[in-house]
Amino acid sequence: MKKSIVYTRTGDSGTTSLVGGQRVPKNHIRIEAYGTIDELNSHIGIIAAYPTHDHRLSRMLQFIQHRLFNIGAYLASDPQGATYTAPPGVDHDDVARLENMIDTLDAELPPINRFILPGGSVEAAQCHVARTVCRRAERRITDLADTTPIDSNVMRFINRLSDFLFILARFNNVNRRIPEIFWDKDC
Repeated sequence: MKKSIVYTRTGDSGTTSLVGGQRVPKNHIRIEAYGTIDELNSHIGIIAAYPTHDHRLSRMLQFIQHRLFNIGAYLASDPQGATYTAPPGVDHDDVARLENMIDTLDAELPPINRFILPGGSVEAAQCHVARTVCRRAERRITDLADTTPIDSNVMRFINRLSDFLFILARFNNVNRRIPEIFWDKDC
């Protein structure tokens, strides 16, 4: 079997192909949307690589990575393309699974009534980086939704994912007995 070629040279002029064949500029909002999902997935990969997660969190992070890849494929698909077949890649049950894990982890955390600064453990800090990239992905998908219909489960999943990442950051700090850093406007 011949090895695939990584470079195609077709993007050298600043365009890329969507699933379905349509060529668009590399700074097209659709590219921004799925590119930010790809970036987010890479950050989730860093979080998943830490050896400190229990089995349930490792499974959840892997589930999230698979769903993000589904969302990326959905967003990379040209709905007007001749070979468009990409389903949204997430459904109501996927959103519910995220909500369930948020509730489970949050039940193990002390209540908060102040803003938390990103930081504490390295794992928590990485969760906050992923959370902010997730929020950017949400903004890019919202921009895309201004021009083309986007499945509502995609928007819900990404919105819940940022909440999950916030809770996971807190969970990492609290379970490692690393003090959370509360915002002090007079500091």
